[in-house]
Amino acid sequence: MAAREPVATLAEIAREAGVSAPTVSKVLNGRADVAPATRTRVEELLRAHGYRRRRAEASRSPLIDLVFHELESAWAMEVIRGVENVARQAGLGVVLSESAGRLTPGRTWADQVAARRPHGVILVLSGLDASQRALLNSRSIPYVVMDPAGDPGPEMPSIGATNLQGGLAATRHLVELGHTRIGAISGPSRMMCSRARIDGYRAALETAGLPVDPALVADGDFHHETGYRCGLELLRRPYRPTAVFAGNDLQALGLYEAARELGLRIPEDLSVVGFDDLPVARWVGPPLTTVRQPLTEMAEAAAKLVLDLGREDGSDAEATSVEATSVELATSLVVRGSTGVPPVGGV
Repeated sequence: MAAREPVATLAEIAREAGVSAPTVSKVLNGRADVAPATRTRVEELLRAHGYRRRRAEASRSPLIDLVFHELESAWAMEVIRGVENVARQAGLGVVLSESAGRLTPGRTWADQVAARRPHGVILVLSGLDASQRALLNSRSIPYVVMDPAGDPGPEMPSIGATNLQGGLAATRHLVELGHTRIGAISGPSRMMCSRARIDGYRAALETAGLPVDPALVADGDFHHETGYRCGLELLRRPYRPTAVFAGNDLQALGLYEAARELGLRIPEDLSVVGFDDLPVARWVGPPLTTVRQPLTEMAEAAAKLVLDLGREDGSDAEATSVEATSVELATSLVVRGSTGVPPVGGV
């Protein structure tokens, strides 16, 4: 095995950047009193040399940074609950932030995290670009992605769920009830979990020998309002579906509203399956059949993993990340009152 090249010291980086060692230290600590051009030059050298603070140097604040793609709905509350369960036991607090719909947080966020030096970062339906990963690596701040928006790659430890199997189970349930015209409301196409659920839907139809009709797949965005709008679109078709798989529970509840507006009964005229199993799913009328995604358990697993990564001895965080790779927790179908046999005679 080839010997690893020695990593440049802080003093060597300072000499190459033409600044003092305290200035490099200020950049590492996220201090604001460094000129932007100097900060950029030092950051580039830190990345180029693969500089990483020794863990003994990296005094951490008692925090976990939890970053959401969008911070709203009961879905986010389940994730927060799971992270806080683990953080509380470790004597840590949780800092919440939102990337305002972006797939990666902004640069200002990365600088703030570097200055805070938390025990770790958990990103939900989001990710980090190469420069952000390098910034956190140089400060020995571990990170984990929960339900990554795209393929996280081997350098990003991740926790997810078996989304494809969940979409498959949801649609297979409707097929077994006798439905042959099954619609779907997807989530955002840029999100890996959304694509996987729709892939499961298509696989179940193809396995059953049923056609996949593009006219019965509406593009959603995981919000209640879109479930309502897409529901009206699907249910107003001349030959409407007798069942719909919604990409998440919020869209399923929007579909409920559309069905009521059009005078359709659930499940007598329309069967509905959601995804997530949020607490509200069991209390709506009728209770929602859905795919349970173990959100709290996923969040707990992400928090435990990020803390474990922070406890690893040595300074090679990249090697630790590769070993961690990705973990998927199992989804399961929860059958309630929103699904039944198709109406006699079809539509």
